[in-house]
Amino acid sequence: MPDQSLIPTSGQKRKQPQDFAKASNSNRNPKRAKQIEARTILIQASDKALNRNGDLDVSAFVKAREFEIKAMEESMGASKRSLSSRAFQQVPNELRRRTASHNVKKVPKKLRKRAARETVDKLQKMHARAKKKRAEAREENGDGSKPEKGDTSAVHIRPLKKNTLSKPEQPAAKFRKRQKHKSWLPTHLYHAKRAHMTEPKHPLWRFSIPLTPTEKSFRKIHRAGSLRGCVAWDSSYMSTIAVEGLEASLFGLLRSLGIDEDVLCGNRMAKWRAGTRSWHGWVRERDGEKSWISEVDVVWCVQEGSLPAGETPSTTIGKEKRRFCMRVHPSAFLQLWTETLKIAKMQRPSVAIEDLRFELGSVQLTGPGSTETLLAALKPVNQNSEDATVDACTETWSSLGLVTNPSTLPQNVVLGFNVSDPRLRYPPRPLKHPASDSANDELLQVLAEWPPDKVKTPASIFDRKARLTASRLLPSQKAINRRKGDAPPGEFPSPASTDPQIPVLLIASRAPTSGAQGSWTLVLPWKWVLPVWYHIMHYPLSTGGNPRFGCLEETRQTAFEQGIPWFPGDYPGTQAGWEWELMERAKRKADWEKRPKGKRVAWKSLDLGKAKKGEIGLGWACDWDCLFDPSSPPNPATASQATAKDSATTQEESANPPQNTHEDPKVTKGTEHSPRPIQQVPGQQSARLLANPKLITPTSHNITTINLTLLSRGHP
Repeated sequence: MPDQSLIPTSGQKRKQPQDFAKASNSNRNPKRAKQIEARTILIQASDKALNRNGDLDVSAFVKAREFEIKAMEESMGASKRSLSSRAFQQVPNELRRRTASHNVKKVPKKLRKRAARETVDKLQKMHARAKKKRAEAREENGDGSKPEKGDTSAVHIRPLKKNTLSKPEQPAAKFRKRQKHKSWLPTHLYHAKRAHMTEPKHPLWRFSIPLTPTEKSFRKIHRAGSLRGCVAWDSSYMSTIAVEGLEASLFGLLRSLGIDEDVLCGNRMAKWRAGTRSWHGWVRERDGEKSWISEVDVVWCVQEGSLPAGETPSTTIGKEKRRFCMRVHPSAFLQLWTETLKIAKMQRPSVAIEDLRFELGSVQLTGPGSTETLLAALKPVNQNSEDATVDACTETWSSLGLVTNPSTLPQNVVLGFNVSDPRLRYPPRPLKHPASDSANDELLQVLAEWPPDKVKTPASIFDRKARLTASRLLPSQKAINRRKGDAPPGEFPSPASTDPQIPVLLIASRAPTSGAQGSWTLVLPWKWVLPVWYHIMHYPLSTGGNPRFGCLEETRQTAFEQGIPWFPGDYPGTQAGWEWELMERAKRKADWEKRPKGKRVAWKSLDLGKAKKGEIGLGWACDWDCLFDPSSPPNPATASQATAKDSATTQEESANPPQNTHEDPKVTKGTEHSPRPIQQVPGQQSARLLANPKLITPTSHNITTINLTLLSRGHP
């Protein structure tokens, strides 16, 4: 090894500067200093090759010459690299860009071969680094070998952290900055080209949600949803909470959330407890004012080996471990999660809850062609043909081709089975159903008997391993195209044993008014929403045309036409509804301020009659405070400042949310600025209060929703 006697050689053409270190570290000409440093060759003095007596030490002399040869080779390589440049750096000045292009075809022809060679070298280094990272990841997962394609046993499933909020999966690198403080729906790219989306800096419920289609579609969606056709919504923003524990503890948790005892233990809801029906209702807080939180859908997992749903056992609450899922609107998710987590820890034995927001997605369909569209997109796969209970769901689903209204099915019926990849049957073809009297009679017999009520096998959608296995085995579009290319002309690819089995759950809901169209809710893994969505959107309906997609405004309009309130906008007495009112109030105020003074309503000079002048309260808000306390109307200036403060705080929290959890900060902090003056009461509870006025507390201001039916033309 060299020692301190190493000195730079002077065998160079150009004269070295006096202060070599100063010249090499000079900032005036760093390129020149780099060249000088690269051309410097280290040598070893010849005195070190002599011993004390002055004789030549052969071994030391050979080592010194070996070091000098290596130093010369390294200097030659460094000098070559210091003077070299990439191909795109040799482009003439008139052809250069601000940022260099690494595309080979954008370089002059005489430099393309060199650019291609440099690109190959760079890609090889990148692939080597990626291969090394994959090997390290396999070692961390405890799987020494790479899992084979289609081998579900080799897929490593990490346990989900219970009682903890989940985080969305890290998006692709090119879309990562756009999802910094929000998440995209699985069909975001589809809707972004065809609908008006929420503003990037002001997401809604921490999601980028489509608001309304770019084309005029209210009449078309009304006809498709009621007369002829089908309307589909991507409702993957709906939150799902899974609860698991002993059956006695689960019933105690539901009882603390305000669910009636008749629902939990009555014979009328035996099929719901068995897992073949869903329940839609309201839940509330356990302590304090016991305010109502939101509407939820509760679906039980079928207990394996349980009694048929029609039979009622003597003891309904046992010591078996069971599981159910609650679907709630994202605006009320955090409030329900906090309340459920608090109650779950009180149970003995305790109950575990899981956040499945980014594991499960959903699609909602309505219209006469909704059943036909789903039948074409969802082709069941029988795991075991010898199991008759599994075939009951698949055979029943395949026999519903003549259903034109989901309301004709049993109320809140649930179907769970596995389906194949819909991309193997793309482009979709119209289904052919026999239109004969015998087919109608068979359909009526199926609806009367309903064989899925006797199912004893739980649906795979409740199994996390089945969900993640289907998501991780998602084939690429390139592999799907290769299989379709190998298939005979005019035929779809034949199913293979390695094809993933997608667990799905179908829920049929009835309309509140007689004769109106019901709806289907399809729940499936998050990554499989987009393939199923494309198959649904491109399906040729038997009545002509394709299904139409709806957005948030179409959801509100459909609810208004059916005479049902829309959550959270029509429930201002809830915490989520009050936050929605504050947000809408700020929007209306901003629109009012944008207009010139001569073209906007002058609320201060508004004539109210009887020598009264000026709007009572705020013209751009629903002043519930002023309604319940008219003696002290709010000052418009003070209320305007408070509204602006609440709006600014809400927008700031929405734009800069906490980084550790994917929660909505508006839910927890919005009410600190403007407390909710009213309390929401569901429809059934309001009927009880009207029947027994003694239950109404004098200090609370309760509000409920009603439906007005006009017997003649006009408006209220």
